[in-house]
Amino acid sequence: MAKNNLTTVTEFILMGFTDYPRLEMLLFLVFLSLYLVTLLGNVGMIILIQLEVQLHTPMYFFLSHLSLLDACYSSVITPQILATLTTGKTVISFGQCAAQFFFFTICAGTECFLLAVMAYDRYVAIRNPLLYTVAMNPRICWSLVVGAYVCGTSGAILRTTFTFTLSFCGNNQIDFFFCDLPPLLKLACSDTTNTEIVIGFFGNFFSANALVILISYLLIIKAILRVKSSGGRAKTFSTCASHLTVVALFFGTLIFMYMRSGSRKSPEEDKVVSVFYTVVIPMLNPLIYSLRNKDVKAAFKKVTGRFQMSQRP
Repeated sequence: MAKNNLTTVTEFILMGFTDYPRLEMLLFLVFLSLYLVTLLGNVGMIILIQLEVQLHTPMYFFLSHLSLLDACYSSVITPQILATLTTGKTVISFGQCAAQFFFFTICAGTECFLLAVMAYDRYVAIRNPLLYTVAMNPRICWSLVVGAYVCGTSGAILRTTFTFTLSFCGNNQIDFFFCDLPPLLKLACSDTTNTEIVIGFFGNFFSANALVILISYLLIIKAILRVKSSGGRAKTFSTCASHLTVVALFFGTLIFMYMRSGSRKSPEEDKVVSVFYTVVIPMLNPLIYSLRNKDVKAAFKKVTGRFQMSQRP
């Protein structure tokens, strides 16, 4: 069929997990449980940091924004997965698909920049602990966070514009559970060269964030090695362990998802990896930061203790 006879796409069909109809109810319950735990963990972390004065430090200020991003991240994707599992096939308009892609890209892009900021924060805390609160004063902290949001939003605007100004005609079935870039590019019937150039350009920012984190941790390791006692080295590094775990999970899955060659990709692998970084990681992050963190545990006990006291007659 000639290209000019193809019908312009005005809506997409998200195929999701329709290959497994017998598992739809089980998958629905699993994703619903993960989503509720994600919201409870991340919103709870934000509230805890706001209520407990002990946590009013730069590290937890950045962590509260990471929790906000994770809650939004999951809320952009998981309700769509639940709808797909409920109906089998979900029709989503062109505008709704663009909006979902835009907000997903804001969350993912901003989180990349924020994780780099948090790595720098850990380096400052370990390198100059006595001057930490001076070097990372509220004005600096807000500047770094606002910068992360601005960079994430700017990238999302450009990527969304270049992606959804492509021509989509003919096939409108997205073999995925949300509007992500790789499956959308497969449906485009116009030249995607400019879009791929923009993607590559912002891929350099992704690499730059990873480089900032790598350099920060190399400097952190260098500073830790200067600590004379082994106990002191272990205690110092433990303050970075949670962040390093989150970085490894987030960047590791993104690299696997978006930087593999096309010949090595399969739709089923992409779905599994996408579920991990859009649903599982946002749920794990507050658990990672709380289970091994004495400050968070102590703050939680104080807040729950005050709540229990307030309920007594």
